[in-house]
Amino acid sequence: LIIASLTISAILVFFIVPLTIVFFIYLSNILLLIYQRNNELKADPLSDVWNSVRKTIASFWDIYARIWHGYELHGVKNLPEGPGILVYYHGAIPIDYLYFLSRLFLWKNRLCLSVADHFVFRLPGLRLLLAVTGVIPGTREECLGALKNGYLVSISPGGVREALFSDESYQLMWGNRKGFAQVALEAKVPIIPMYTQNVREGYRMFKERRFFRQLYESTRLPFTPPYGGLPVKFRTYIGKPIPYDPNITAEELVEKVSKFLFSFQTKTAVQALISKHQTIPGNIWKALLERFDKRRK
Repeated sequence: LIIASLTISAILVFFIVPLTIVFFIYLSNILLLIYQRNNELKADPLSDVWNSVRKTIASFWDIYARIWHGYELHGVKNLPEGPGILVYYHGAIPIDYLYFLSRLFLWKNRLCLSVADHFVFRLPGLRLLLAVTGVIPGTREECLGALKNGYLVSISPGGVREALFSDESYQLMWGNRKGFAQVALEAKVPIIPMYTQNVREGYRMFKERRFFRQLYESTRLPFTPPYGGLPVKFRTYIGKPIPYDPNITAEELVEKVSKFLFSFQTKTAVQALISKHQTIPGNIWKALLERFDKRRK
């Protein structure tokens, strides 16, 4: 009985916060459904008629971010007034990105459309939430259309693979992905790097095992559960934009490895943010103590 009690307690400690986040996400979708039904809304989910309920949801997540992670957002001035592509490091649970979206909307009344993995659109019961918050498939056409309409578009080139198999060393796992660079060149928009300090200390994955890696590579589904949820300090840093360069063509990016300027610059910029603001390897205890470090405001 003692062993069983300790085991159950450990499971609750490790998984209760991630499960709570899932609960709050579904609660947000329920709120949207109630709002839609009460107001008999059939408008475009990205239109301004949804702004009042967007503000309510954003306020809830911002309060959660302040209380649980002492969340701070730095470098908003680096975001362009017009369209651009935000490129960020993907934590085990991208709750930091949800915090960023919420605060950006509250501060600037601005939507940032988010490129998500295909499996996200298969999750049951989240269709309206995904639409209203601007989650889109990562197709070239979708991204170009959003940029031409003046939106910021965000993408994590490492995606689910980075979420599952990166660790406290904060290794970027982008592989040869360069689609975001091609889209940026075609749309003539800047690329803006973004990173959240201590995101791996807040939520982690179990150490990589060959079986889970093979399972993911064959199914593209995240079977490995995240754990953690400690109230470590989160600070999101938005770096300086990498401007559009008309002298670099998409063909050069695709055909010549030595010409991967945009991809290389962006990866270097994100890695520079990590090196500047993150203790490597990550340390949960230090991340917790940073909640009380007043010198790093």
